[in-house]
Formats: sequence, C-alpha cells, structure tokens
Amino acid sequence: MEKAKAQQTVYVNSFVNGILDPEKAMLGPVRDGGFIVANTTPGCWGPMITPALRGGHEVTQPVYVEGANVGDAIAIRIKSIQVTSMVTASGNERTMEGRFLGDPFVAAKCPGCGTLYPETKIEGIGPEAIRCVNCGAETTPFTFTNGYTIGFNETRELGVTLPQKAAEKIAQDGRYYMNTPEQSQQNPIVTFAPHDLVGVVARVRPFLGQLGTTPSYAIPDSHNAGDFGAFLVGAPHEYALTQEQLDQHKTDGHMDINRVRENAILICPVKVPGGGVYLGDMHAMQGDGEIAGHTTDVSGIVTLQVHVIPGLSIDGPVLLPVEEDLPYLAKPFTAEEKAKALHYAKTWELDKLEESLPLSVIGTGANLNVATENGLQRAADLLEMTVPEVLNRATITGAIQIGRHPGVVTVTFLAPVERLEKIGLLELAKEQYSRYIE
Repeated sequence: MEKAKAQQTVYVNSFVNGILDPEKAMLGPVRDGGFIVANTTPGCWGPMITPALRGGHEVTQPVYVEGANVGDAIAIRIKSIQVTSMVTASGNERTMEGRFLGDPFVAAKCPGCGTLYPETKIEGIGPEAIRCVNCGAETTPFTFTNGYTIGFNETRELGVTLPQKAAEKIAQDGRYYMNTPEQSQQNPIVTFAPHDLVGVVARVRPFLGQLGTTPSYAIPDSHNAGDFGAFLVGAPHEYALTQEQLDQHKTDGHMDINRVRENAILICPVKVPGGGVYLGDMHAMQGDGEIAGHTTDVSGIVTLQVHVIPGLSIDGPVLLPVEEDLPYLAKPFTAEEKAKALHYAKTWELDKLEESLPLSVIGTGANLNVATENGLQRAADLLEMTVPEVLNRATITGAIQIGRHPGVVTVTFLAPVERLEKIGLLELAKEQYSRYIE
C-alpha cells in the first residue's frame, strides 16, 4: 500500500459490510497532513434492519495514512460535518427472538429458512416490510418500542418529529429522503414509518458516532468498543473473541461521544500499518449517554485532516474538545484568572503556578464503572501519573462525562503543559485553545 503515491485528498464513498478487517484493502494512501472527504451513510438503525450487514453499522472503507506505523498515533482534525439527510427515523429498540444467533447486531438469521446474514427486499412499509429474498419471511431482528420520524429544516438547524401521514409518505421512498449514498447496502429505517412522538422540536448539532482507526483483528464495526465489544466474548457466532483478544485489538472507534464534532481533534491509536482511518454513524443530535440506545442517524459529508504523531503509543482515543464542550472546571484559565491566582499564591511564598491545558481521555468497558476505570488508567499511563493523581485532577479541574450508556466515558481535566509537551500533544493543545496562550 505505501508504495503507491500518497494523495493530498482521498475521497471516500465506499463502505464495509459491517466487519472492520485489517486484512481487507484500504483506500489511499493519504499524505501525512492530507485530507479525507467522506460521504457517510446512516449508522445504527438502517444496518440493524439489514441482516446482510454483519456489524450493526455501515462505516466507510478505511484509509491508509502515509507514514503511520504500529505504535504511532494519528491526530484527526474534524474540519467540517454537514448533514445531507432530509429525514430520518429512530427510537428505542426491541429485539425479535428467533431472528439472530446470539447477537442481533452481528448475526441476523432468517426465522423462515434459517439463513444467516440473509439478503432482503422491501415489500410495503412498516416493521413487517423487511423480507428474506430466499423464502419471503419477515427477517428484521429489531423493531421499535417507541419510535419517531424526524425531518430537518433546509438549514439543518432544527428537527421536528412528524405525524403518521408524513411518516408513511416518507417510508415509500426512504433512500431519497435519507440521501443514502449509492453504494450503501442498508434498508432505510424510515421504511418502518414510526410516529410515536409528534411535534417534538430538537436542535441539530451533528457529530460522528464512529471515528477511529482499524482494529488489529476482524471486529464488527459497532462492537469496536469495550461495551458493545463485550457481546463478542464467548459469542456463538463466527466473530466471537476472548476478553483478552478484545482488549488487545479494539481501537474504540465506536464512541457515540457528542463532543466528537466539527472543530474537535481526535487522537487515535495505530494498531495496523497505515492506521486505517474510518468513520460513520453520523448523528444529527444526541444528549450525553445516548440513553435511548439510539439517536438520529443521518447521511452526511465529512472533511477530516490527518497527522501522524510518531511514537505516541496509546491504547484508545484522546480528545481535544471544542472549548464550548469543555466542563466548566476544565476550561483553560484566562490571563486575568492566572494573575489573580499568582497574586494569591505569592502570599504563601509560592512564586510559580502550574501551566495546564485541557485533555479528554476516552475509556470504555462493559459498564460505566469499568469504562471510568479504563479511562483513568489510560490517562495515568499517557501522562505518566498515578491513577490517584488523575482522580484528584479530574475532580478539581475536570469531570467524568458519559459518552454512551452503558460503557463509554470521557475523563477530562487540565493536564500539565510539561507532560503534554513530553508526549507530543502540546502543539495540538495550543492550537485548539489558542486564545488562552499568551
């Protein structure tokens, strides 16, 4: 791959079948410092009702980054995110027993002919519309307990949940209303025409539920994280892993952290040559925790810029959020605040204060307690601190925030500048929080 000429910009409009496989071909390579422009396809619900997709999502084909070696990291600047869907649908899930082998996200099975990963066709609208091509049986492994269809205004600033008549009209031409990319395989979730919520207004703030690097073992895309990945441990299907394998190979690209949005910087581990940057699962909006289990999956256009950080060996992602998204205690200090603090410190014969900038370390695990422990340990390892020191810093200069329930968190705090410089993140942190740099 690296023998090919690196491109300044790689355009992505192709998708994996649900499995992130390091043995599969990557696009690119993209030049170190170059750009990835992707037309993403909706994430959760469409793939969830498309049994031929084997991962619960439909993310982009990974891109090889020139000069990215195992043990490095890749900094990804999210330059822009633009929602292109006019409408989507979502809601809380209900699994359909008898239509999957152990895991409905990964191993859908036709209840009629028993075919694993069956090809499907759409006949009519509603949850019964997804039919096995082989035998005609209803095959969707998921339906809604409470669902809604939501349309977006022309400027994509607001969404409004729609009534039954509108939802049923949209269901007749789902790919059009969702602006699904041509190479996408998924059945559009608006086909179900859910309408339990009507007239609810929501603000649009798009972000990427999936952004990261390719794991070093074949892993279903939605399970490339500690919480969803736990379903693979001892599973009865072909993608089963041990806990040790999961911990070793995953890269935690499936985060559903709403702060992974335009103008944020995400630093990702490199566990395979070239990194294999992929993305998808764009959401129009989501509160912390994604507590319904799912949110508003949309198509969109994303522009990323990638930079290799040599020798920064990390196990999972590190985030430099936009300033607005920082917890109050983790915001950088202004010159005025620093002057006041130094004036007070001198009354105690302390002549120098620690310089610091924000850092957010992602942790994942089977539940929120395990995810928090994972994030704290990763932060300690990254900055060469003890976990008790991170506990104190996150308590008085930061916060633990839920990315996704049940098991994704961010450990955010003000990190010492000297530590950031040692690991090669100081310049990125200065760039992100430049107005605080004197």
